[in-house]
Amino acid sequence: MAIARRLLVFFGVWIILAGWDPVSWVIGLPAVLFASWVYGRLAEDSAAPGFRRMFAFLPFFLRESFRGGADVARRILRPRMRIKPGFQTYRMRLSQPAARVLFLDCISLLPGSLSADRHQDVIHVHLLDASLDVTPELADLERRVAAIFGERLEPHAYV
Repeated sequence: MAIARRLLVFFGVWIILAGWDPVSWVIGLPAVLFASWVYGRLAEDSAAPGFRRMFAFLPFFLRESFRGGADVARRILRPRMRIKPGFQTYRMRLSQPAARVLFLDCISLLPGSLSADRHQDVIHVHLLDASLDVTPELADLERRVAAIFGERLEPHAYV
């Protein structure tokens, strides 16, 4: 993607996030330039995500961000907190490093979850309620992240 097009896209993203306030560009201009540079570096790698696929991920990202935040708030604001903290493990199937990083970062979108540790392909996920099985949600998230990077996943072998 040409540098001008990248700058225009990230400029538009910044306006969506921060609006037209000129003061926001103190942070926005360096962020847009940096994002354009990073995307350009990723584009040199065949594993770079496509903008269309990233935008297709956006509704899921926004929905899960809201759902995760609402779940944590609901748990914490109740007089008797509904938490049973613990860990679950999940075997990651993604192979591309950038896809793995995005997946690990997005785990915190899921209600009451956070990627706590990783040993090769096995992720230890901290949960506010470890009695819930989050494996199906993690598999769905991993499938969506794989789609961003155009990666095919092997059938899942759960840990």
